[in-house]
Amino acid sequence: MKKNFVTDINKIKFEVYTEVARMAFAGELDAHKDEIPYNIIPGRTPIYRCCVYKEREIIRERVQLAMGRTVRPGSAGSKNIVQVIEAACEGCPINRFNVTNNCQMCLAKRCLGACNFGAIRFEGGHAVIDHKKCKECGRCAQACPYNAIADLMRPCKRSCPVDAITMDEDNIVVINEEKCINCGQCVVNCPFGALSDKSFMVDVIKMIKNGARVYAMPAPAIEAQFGPDVTVGMIREALIKLGFTDMYEVSLGADFVSKHEGEELIEHYEAGEKMTTSCCPAFVSMIKKHYPAALKYMSSTVSPMQATARLIKAMDPEAVCVFIGPCMAKKAEVIDSITFEAADYAMTFEELASMFEAMDIDPADCTEELQQGSRYGKQYSISGGVTAAVLQTFKEAKKDVDLKVHTCNGAAECKKALMLLKSGRLPEDFVEGMVCEGGCVNGPAMLYKDRTFMKERNQLINSADERGVLENVARYDDLKVDMTRTFQ
Repeated sequence: MKKNFVTDINKIKFEVYTEVARMAFAGELDAHKDEIPYNIIPGRTPIYRCCVYKEREIIRERVQLAMGRTVRPGSAGSKNIVQVIEAACEGCPINRFNVTNNCQMCLAKRCLGACNFGAIRFEGGHAVIDHKKCKECGRCAQACPYNAIADLMRPCKRSCPVDAITMDEDNIVVINEEKCINCGQCVVNCPFGALSDKSFMVDVIKMIKNGARVYAMPAPAIEAQFGPDVTVGMIREALIKLGFTDMYEVSLGADFVSKHEGEELIEHYEAGEKMTTSCCPAFVSMIKKHYPAALKYMSSTVSPMQATARLIKAMDPEAVCVFIGPCMAKKAEVIDSITFEAADYAMTFEELASMFEAMDIDPADCTEELQQGSRYGKQYSISGGVTAAVLQTFKEAKKDVDLKVHTCNGAAECKKALMLLKSGRLPEDFVEGMVCEGGCVNGPAMLYKDRTFMKERNQLINSADERGVLENVARYDDLKVDMTRTFQ
């Protein structure tokens, strides 16, 4: 299995997950977890940081997260998936705005005129910012004609779409859990690996070892994640070798969502009401926490993950359902929707790759062929894919519906659309929201997401048969599974 790590952070995370998974499968984790930092950082010479002691402390905290525990003192009751690794939080500029050598001490002095707090003075031939007075409003940087004032906002804070990042008295990152939507953008953008996600991996391994009927539910974005020619059938074979009872593609659940959401959309349209999708958990969380006035417009259809779990549990009431995807927010969705009908656990592709590594399983060595979801269900992983699938159900049912749709590609577009929806100024009837730009294929826990991967993924999807969405759903009509969301 290829391992082309994007950064050393991804490599370290993979190594930690692999060690944790190996010990968990062997039943040795509780007894030997303290050895993992020394296994990964042996000897006395540091590899990435100032000293081996700091490196090992960071690994120790990562092990805690891999075991599903929080690491910050006093955070034991935290339900947030994204957590801060305090030992790794360092090196970012504390003062956001700083004057660079581009400053010409011009006669206009527009920076001085723009500052309402008296934080600008001139000395030594250039402007100086008094950081005790600076309120970080940014007006000086906007006013400077030479772009001489640099905006050095911390990358975690800059990347957070909902302003959930602040700093404590020691300048360590603090996550406001009332605002956080667990999208994982801060995790991806922190160059020191100081933010990461809690894992359900050890819980899943224990369920497998205890003989539970554990079903894997890989997200549509899994196509080509484990190699250019690795199909979902080969992944199913590898998952069964790993100890899962069976596997069902979430693209199958997506087909059910397309049908149900399409029917719901027509009802909204005929009633003159707008509607938003409910498959992206970060988008749903954004509505709940930041735009509650728009909740009445949100689809009452379950997400594809929950739809797949309901199908599986209708077939096997003893099933334990595990979502596997590129999304950290799915873990939060699982926590927020613990009912019999919902998914029981969620893992990432990073965690699954580590489990395969721990048990010496390579999906590329497998041969099984399988297709459970339609091509349209598989395209839920890209921006616009949900809308395309819903419109396809109208086409298959020969319904002529003149709808205006709005596809939100990324958090910024989601926020803009929700603001318009909240104020009653959104012209479109249907809003598809995806917080990750490009869709789930650009999720924070993707193993690969470059152009080569997208080409390989599209080739695999295009090789799938062209069964219709409604035709695919009809195969399970006898189960009579309700796809209405019963939780908030």
